[in-house]
Amino acid sequence: MDYTAKLDDALNQLHQEGRYRTFIDIERKKGQFPHATWRKSDGSETPVTVWCGNDYLGMGQHPVVLSAMHDAIDATGAGSGGTRNISGTTVYHKQLEAELADLHGKEASLLFTSAYIANDATLSTLPKLFPGLIIYSDALNHASMIEGVRRNGGAKRIFKHNDLDDLRAKLEADDPAAPKLIAFESIYSMDGDFGPIEQICDLADEFNALTYIDEVHAVGMYGPRGAGVAERDRLMHRIDIINGTLAKAYGVMGGYIAASEKMCDAVRSYAPGFIFTTSLPPAVAAGAAASVAHLKRDPGLREQHQAQAKIMKTRLKSLGMPLIDHGSHIVPVIVGDPVHTKKLSDMLLEGYGIYVQPINYPTVPRGTERLRFTPSPVHGPKEMDHLIRAMDELWSHCALNRAEMAG
Repeated sequence: MDYTAKLDDALNQLHQEGRYRTFIDIERKKGQFPHATWRKSDGSETPVTVWCGNDYLGMGQHPVVLSAMHDAIDATGAGSGGTRNISGTTVYHKQLEAELADLHGKEASLLFTSAYIANDATLSTLPKLFPGLIIYSDALNHASMIEGVRRNGGAKRIFKHNDLDDLRAKLEADDPAAPKLIAFESIYSMDGDFGPIEQICDLADEFNALTYIDEVHAVGMYGPRGAGVAERDRLMHRIDIINGTLAKAYGVMGGYIAASEKMCDAVRSYAPGFIFTTSLPPAVAAGAAASVAHLKRDPGLREQHQAQAKIMKTRLKSLGMPLIDHGSHIVPVIVGDPVHTKKLSDMLLEGYGIYVQPINYPTVPRGTERLRFTPSPVHGPKEMDHLIRAMDELWSHCALNRAEMAG
């Protein structure tokens, strides 16, 4: 076996399909986001504006968050020193879990190093807790949910995306006595569409199923206190397990689940992804707790965020850009070809100082390759004007279709 040749084959295939991904060395500047510095491989530097970040509200540079992190570092040092079971649980972790439980109106929450790990660890552990569990998973669920469902060794049913009739048919086909769980998302990040939360909860009640919702792209940004779409729609009490992240709207790092005290205790006690992982650094937990607490009290950033997304979508639509609009904050502009998408991304970066990563297969289906913009409250009118002008010029330069997609 020529191992190097096999690696070359795998990488060359990505290059040939136009799907090879490159990392860009970006240095964010405190107090100046979304402006950053692009450090090129030749040593030169170029100013850029970041339009694809997940720090949706700019909380990664908020004084409240930075102050909490500095205080925690001064008080405790850098790392946590161990897993949660062995010396890695601090007052900062407990404080953050209390903030998150309160945010979602649940008895408890459980911290993980990322929302990916939270999904994977929880969904792969639940069949140990409920023998014979059948998980019904939306076809467009995040890779972390898919991985957790795949690894759990239990039964799974994949229902068509947001298709309640297909979900009902699959529920009806199984043993009424079997334990069941429906796993879905509140906002699907590639198209920006919403999951039918209330109707799924109705089906869960009818078939005695647990509900598991991923609110990763909604926490901090929807609802009176930022608990997500389920809070906005007054449905949190009908969800058994809520998954969220601290790395997007909250601007820090980490993931969690919020649920009943017994559910969190059982996952804590049985999930290898929790048991054997070093806990978040205390400063990270402190910063995240400060961010969650602040956004509970300050809806202004959420309102600005939604306004920015609406402005951007309206202006792109006026140019005939083929974007998908389901009413969320996510702005996907469809290109439909991996090579063209990468080329557009490169031209925006090199010619206009606009940084937006191409989104290609397998993240999205082939033929729906796109540029995915994430406008935020810290993108000002000048940055917006520059982006819209650049998109208009490049769309004409590349002779791309301006027919609008249905959203």
